[in-house]
Amino acid sequence: MHSTAITTPQFLVGNTPLVELKGLTSNPNIRIFGKLEYYNLTGSVKSRAASNILETARQERLIQRGSVILDASSGNTGIAYAALAAVHGYQLKLCLPSNANAERKAMLKAYGAECIFTSPLEGSDGAIREAQRLAKENPDWFYCDQYSNEANWKAHYQGTGPEIWQQTGGAVTHFFSSLGTSGTFVGTSKYLQEISANNVKCFAVQPDSPFHGLEGMKHMASALVPAIYEPDLAFEHLEAPTEESIELMNHVARTQGLLIGPSCAAALFAALEYAEKVESGTFVVIFPDSGERYLSDGHLWLEQDSWSGV
Repeated sequence: MHSTAITTPQFLVGNTPLVELKGLTSNPNIRIFGKLEYYNLTGSVKSRAASNILETARQERLIQRGSVILDASSGNTGIAYAALAAVHGYQLKLCLPSNANAERKAMLKAYGAECIFTSPLEGSDGAIREAQRLAKENPDWFYCDQYSNEANWKAHYQGTGPEIWQQTGGAVTHFFSSLGTSGTFVGTSKYLQEISANNVKCFAVQPDSPFHGLEGMKHMASALVPAIYEPDLAFEHLEAPTEESIELMNHVARTQGLLIGPSCAAALFAALEYAEKVESGTFVVIFPDSGERYLSDGHLWLEQDSWSGV
């Protein structure tokens, strides 16, 4: 067996593929690429942040085998923590909205995470508040705090950004990322703007309403704003509607052969809308996770392709 075939789970993070999407815009001078983050360990972009948060804490001797780690998550980061905790022998306590879907709950159970369910009416903000309360009551636990931990965005500054630059041969002109913790947007944007001397335009995408159905995304004006969020990095702030994003998610599955999640489709919707305003460009859109994680959410999957464009 060749040594290149041998690895360990924590190294199955990063180096995700970039694929070109065809036929979504009529402008032949615009190329649109999706960065398929569901090729990471546990199937989402959140493995990058979770891995860097835990590895940084280990290097700083804040945690060791047997340590209790705590955080809040809407699902994907929690799943990444759970897998990495299994590898390194940490005890994970995760605050999670009780309306997290069946796939997330099943994966967390499989990895052995202890879930502390919070009110579905408060969403991820309620989970954050509960994690903050528990952290104060248990100072011996390591509170990962993905929303404030700089190791979150640094994972993307060190990984996602350089990968995009290399994979496009430095040709990327526009970068689009949906907002949750904002780590993906912040870290990747910092790198791309730095290496391109601010020639890459970076776009932060969020739901167009506080009452939305775009799993994992934050409507910043009505939510607890992550401490790591840097809105000034955005060339422009864009919004995506829930219904049209879900229609696009279905359209991508039926025309591109890619099963993507709602937050992927939201960022892609914003990119396609912006494509109507420019003559040319190489667009890169982050696809945080796979649609496979939403198959139990039957309302997301339409019987017919109803996408009519932007």
